[in-house]
Amino acid sequence: MAAERTQDRDRERERDRERPGPRIRLDLPRERRARLLPEYDPEAFGRLSERIARFLGTGRFLVWMTLTVVVWIGWNVFAPTSLRFDEYPFIFLTLVLSLQASYAAPLILLAQNRQDDRDRVNLEQDRKQNERSIADTEYLTREIAALRMGLGEVATRDWIRSELQDLIKELEERRDLFPSGEGHGSDVPDR
Repeated sequence: MAAERTQDRDRERERDRERPGPRIRLDLPRERRARLLPEYDPEAFGRLSERIARFLGTGRFLVWMTLTVVVWIGWNVFAPTSLRFDEYPFIFLTLVLSLQASYAAPLILLAQNRQDDRDRVNLEQDRKQNERSIADTEYLTREIAALRMGLGEVATRDWIRSELQDLIKELEERRDLFPSGEGHGSDVPDR
């Protein structure tokens, strides 16, 4: 029997060796395949797009864009004809502005999506913090109520004072009713 098992194992190993291609192992990471497209870091690209979107939303960008357009138009109107590179209908300027807008819009949308993701995470964290705060507040409310109920049964300093004052008044009234030992009999009880 042992010999048959050994022969079966040997046959299995031979079949494994004859199989074409590598054996896939699930406990090891896959080998990286060569890619035709260049790889990039999405986080770095996202940070860059946010920086660009922040710049596009500033007054500084509007001033630079306005100055660029004014200089462009001024150069192509007032410069000598041989130095002009974009005549009156300013087709090239229109192309440049369209290209800038076509890149600016997706970058702004990408920055907005990243900001939405951050806002969503912050909102979830705030919600969890609020839930914890509410739970803590409810716990403290229950504890305070339990302490109040417990203190209702405990003699407080003011209550003890009032009881002692009542006892002193009662003793003074008895002293007034039974002055100098009258009413006090012997220590031997009557039979």
